Amino acid sequence: MPDIPIALTGISGVSIASMDDRRSSHSANHAEKVAEIVASRSAAARSPVAASWVRSFHKYGLEPDAPGRTGRLSQSEVGLHREAIGRLFHVSQAVMDQLHASLGLAGCSVILCDADGIVLDQRLRAGDQQDFETAGLARGADWSEKRQGTNGIGTAIAEGRPVHVLRDQHYHTRNTSMICLGAPVFGETGKLAAVLDVSSCRGDLDAAFVALIAQTVEQAAMRIEAENFCRSFNQARIVQGTAEGQQGPVLLAVNGDDLVIGATRSARLHYWLDDAALISPRPAMDILGDQERRGMGLESAERRELRRALARANGNVSAAARLLGISRATLYRRMEKLGLLPES
Repeated sequence: MPDIPIALTGISGVSIASMDDRRSSHSANHAEKVAEIVASRSAAARSPVAASWVRSFHKYGLEPDAPGRTGRLSQSEVGLHREAIGRLFHVSQAVMDQLHASLGLAGCSVILCDADGIVLDQRLRAGDQQDFETAGLARGADWSEKRQGTNGIGTAIAEGRPVHVLRDQHYHTRNTSMICLGAPVFGETGKLAAVLDVSSCRGDLDAAFVALIAQTVEQAAMRIEAENFCRSFNQARIVQGTAEGQQGPVLLAVNGDDLVIGATRSARLHYWLDDAALISPRPAMDILGDQERRGMGLESAERRELRRALARANGNVSAAARLLGISRATLYRRMEKLGLLPES
């Protein structure tokens, strides 16, 4: 007598055999869809997801239905990757705790990866751990695009922007049950240093809630970036610029001589700053475009310095003169010349 397969029934009453058939069918359909998009000459230009699928296939040689996962780094190896991003890792801890406190009950995991896509840290509920372990989202795992194809972490790294990859938008069929919402975090030198990601293995998150999570992740990533920048230039004055359309914090670090010595990535993009411009610092007023103070020469500089001294001395001319190292009479003469004496 031939063997008769035994149908094992789950809680829903659907046999595990039929569930496996559905998964197999879904995997085949997804792989076919990816193959169709990859073969198209125009799809990559019309869709960021399609462009990532094309990279995954042509650049990295990945197959959408390939089985298995890559191994994880050891605890000591993860420690080396954490050390490499230094201060930013420590800055991220409180933000990750707050994110998980808000989203953990919804079955979401909060993940921090470095610019190589290595999972450095994670927040999740104990009851959800097995789901994420099965999905391969755990400390030490490599979620770069070259290893996993299109996903919220690796594609955010590849494109340097926030990325939302929802279920079937993933490249690999094995990842299509997940939602991955990643946002890049740029370091104090303007280079991509990490990705903050919130992922879910649950299928009951509606579109409105996913959109809210995505916005929250992007704001949290900007908080990490801004705090890391401020700590990196803790001896400098931090000036916030205004730039419409920039997704990250627009911050400048200004030294005691009013020269710009640091800038966030968004500030670099908006003010056309690069490493060379910061190695040879320029006055903050030139970069910020302060027309009232810009291009007025030594007289303008002297007027500003006298005003500062008077402000520090609360308007006391004798005290201001002592701060400047000049006589009271000299200060009065300079104030009269520069139009700083109060009208009688």
